Amino acid sequence: MGPVTPRTFPPAPAWSPDGHRIKASLEYFRGPDKTWVYGALRVADGTAVTMTASSRNSFFYQRFLQQVEEANPGENDIWVIADNLSSHDSLATRTWLADHP
Repeated sequence: MGPVTPRTFPPAPAWSPDGHRIKASLEYFRGPDKTWVYGALRVADGTAVTMTASSRNSFFYQRFLQQVEEANPGENDIWVIADNLSSHDSLATRTWLADHP
């Protein structure tokens, strides 16, 4: 789902004498407090599985896949749509997928 970066903006100082809003400068930076969000949806009944992670790597992706598998017990197929991020196609992820047909 992409990164979510917590950030705060100081309030605008006030209004200008001619009635226009004074624009406040943003104090924005991408720091170590970035959080990644993974998400899955079971279309049949609208059940969602979400997970946050501090990094986008194979370890967290496989942890997310495990949560999706646990939320969908039974013999039904699970279809995964993913982009070409290396953690989605790493050797560790392919091994995990082979062990969880």
